Amino acid sequence: MQADRLKGKQIHAPLWPEPVQILDVRPVGGRFEIAAELLKSKRLSKLVLTAKEIEELLKRLGDASSFSGNPNLFALGTEAHRIRLGYAFDPYFAVWASRVDPLPHQLEAVYGVLLRRPKVRFLLADDPGAGKTIMAGLFLKELKYRGVVQRVLIVTPANLTDQWRRELKEKFNETFVIANRGTANARFGESLWEKENQIITSLDFAKREPYIEELRSVRWDLVIVDEAHKLSATRYGREIKRSQRYRLGEVLSETSTHLLFLTATPHQGDAERFRLLLDLLEPYLFATPGILEEAARAGENPILLRRLKEDMTDFEEKPLFPPRRVFTPSFRLSPSEKLLYDSVTDYVRHYFNRALDEKRRNVGLAMTVLQRRLASSTHAIASSLENRLKRLQKLSEEAARVKSEPNQEEELPENIDDLPEEERWALEDRLLKLTLARNYAELQAEIEKLEDLAKRARTLAKLEDDTKLKELLKVLEKIGNEKLLVFTEHRDTLHFLVNALKRRGYQVTYIEGGMRLEDRIERGA
Repeated sequence: MQADRLKGKQIHAPLWPEPVQILDVRPVGGRFEIAAELLKSKRLSKLVLTAKEIEELLKRLGDASSFSGNPNLFALGTEAHRIRLGYAFDPYFAVWASRVDPLPHQLEAVYGVLLRRPKVRFLLADDPGAGKTIMAGLFLKELKYRGVVQRVLIVTPANLTDQWRRELKEKFNETFVIANRGTANARFGESLWEKENQIITSLDFAKREPYIEELRSVRWDLVIVDEAHKLSATRYGREIKRSQRYRLGEVLSETSTHLLFLTATPHQGDAERFRLLLDLLEPYLFATPGILEEAARAGENPILLRRLKEDMTDFEEKPLFPPRRVFTPSFRLSPSEKLLYDSVTDYVRHYFNRALDEKRRNVGLAMTVLQRRLASSTHAIASSLENRLKRLQKLSEEAARVKSEPNQEEELPENIDDLPEEERWALEDRLLKLTLARNYAELQAEIEKLEDLAKRARTLAKLEDDTKLKELLKVLEKIGNEKLLVFTEHRDTLHFLVNALKRRGYQVTYIEGGMRLEDRIERGA
């Protein structure tokens, strides 16, 4: 009976003053009694209609028995439905629907491990260069095709947010909004986390108040955390010190259905810290570091997958990466370098110990900055000593303030090494102006010591007679026309090497943490 097809339909027709939902249709003496609910006023309405009026209502719905519809739209609709169910017939459906050529180890991770789990709480810890972003993208697409994921949050270090957004758009046609201070201010009065379904944000933005509190009240179908080892917690005896990033991890663990961690350095040599990281995925799965280590030896960690570059091959089982030969070259400092090294180390040790005694953590950290730059290059330590000397000389000119306004302690981040490079460099520069001097005489004594050290360091730097530079040049001579990738910890050392190598006729390009993504791409990074 055609009239039965009205049941459950929503209609806006002149028969009613507002849209209605049909609740029931009953035949009454050759006509039909229609029971409906008015959707705005929530009142009930009953009408008795003829068969012709019923037919007119069905035509209004496009539900009358007719084959006069648009065949192209029908074909598109059935094709959309077929694509939506494609994963049920094609085990690698997301691969063919994306702009990627996945490798065997990537297919194994997504289709052989992750998708076999009804609920994913997992740490993917392959070596760098394994393509963890591609694996995460394929996993995301497959879950979306299955209809189990709609709301997705991706948390990364700040310098990777735009790279993730670009790759997900280009490779998987997935559009994400970046949540940062700018977008949060632009949406004043409303929660960005609730408004958008697909968001990328940085660890250090999301961990801040009030954003972490807002995240407590938001549910996610899938959360992906890149560089997940930065969610750190440390045990001191019976006490566990949770960083603000770890507290963010706890919030995400509680508010997500599927949780995927990505990192190439999961362990970092601290078994308890590693166990606490895994606790975010599956609390109490490993009660002690000993149980975790025993499971690792037996290959029985159910929430971890780690493959080394040496084990990765293409579809013809050819190695993807050349073999790694790890060695540490030894060398002996020249007499002048050794003298500078010992002198700066004595200076650092003296003021570092004083900082410990006086509980001046910031000054102690300034001393460790100097020591690390001393180990990097003479150019780096020369620049650092000169910067510190200039800061203290300026302070000396305001000697009255030394007595009346002691140096204020700046609140330090939880882990300076995890800061974006630009922020870390700026913080280190601020630390270098701090001193333990309590009066003008003590300040002058430190300035005189710094003048001597800075002068000797600058003389050595100008000579470009670094032993480590000589060792690098020997390596370059051996490799011939091959490319060599050099990592440095400090920007001063980077620029020193770039200039030194260019003067010797080498072709050099470089990137550094403060560069925009577009500049990195232009340089081939």
